Amino acid sequence: MKLLLGIMWLLHWLPLPVLGRFGDAVGSLLFLVMRSRRHITLTNLRLCMPELSEAERIGIARRHFQAYSRSVWERGILWWASEERLKRLIKVEPGPVPVEEMTSRPTILLCPHFVCLDVAGASIAMVTSASSMYVQQKNATFDKVLRAGRARFQPVKLFTRQDGIKPILRALRDKLPYFMLPDMDFGEKDAEFVPFFGIEAATLTATARIAATTGAQVMPVIATFLPDYQGWRVKFYPVWDNYPGPDMVAATRRMNEFIEERVREAPAEYFWTHKRFKTRPNGEPSLYQRSE
Repeated sequence: MKLLLGIMWLLHWLPLPVLGRFGDAVGSLLFLVMRSRRHITLTNLRLCMPELSEAERIGIARRHFQAYSRSVWERGILWWASEERLKRLIKVEPGPVPVEEMTSRPTILLCPHFVCLDVAGASIAMVTSASSMYVQQKNATFDKVLRAGRARFQPVKLFTRQDGIKPILRALRDKLPYFMLPDMDFGEKDAEFVPFFGIEAATLTATARIAATTGAQVMPVIATFLPDYQGWRVKFYPVWDNYPGPDMVAATRRMNEFIEERVREAPAEYFWTHKRFKTRPNGEPSLYQRSE
């Protein structure tokens, strides 16, 4: 891991168009050799986008592997490049980062799993403190670098799932924006089966429940690639009106519908290699079984 981090540090000095094309090349290779992840990606795309031809879905899957690889290598820029360089590469829309709006009251920054999500975090960390939940890495060296990279500009409170909900509630009550990634399958606990692209998906209701408990507003933010390796776009969406309302399941369905709309805008950049439909209702069989 130290060798990989050393390579990432060296490569972060490259111009972004060179580094981005390197990431694309590595991603193309991974698409060929990572058969299991390729199968998961194509299964997700067949379930979510049946209206496309198989050739179109394979094209999206290949571009997804390229985008995911790019995001990993370009993370070195987020961790070690100067603040001036980052500001040149990150385009905030509608701009600038709405610091006053997100710190004047409890705010959940809803950030679905697009491959550039760390860019959204960096754009916020350059201007204000925030909090988030993260998965503690098995490798201690990588975990240390990851935490340092996410907190290099402003203090960032990082919680793990083992910490529970109380630190998040305290942070929100202190008006520390909470950077929330709500769209992965963590099983049935604290989740409801809510349609995602028409498929029943175990979806955490935490966004709606936390908003109801704390009175927090929900402000979506999504980061995507700019064309031609010119950097990244971070888009802050208007705060959701009348959210969550009295029905937590309906609020969670509203969240999934919003994410669907954004995925269709940049389908190759969504995190398709995750088994989004792993948990099935009523003992239904796995959707990821491979036919021999």
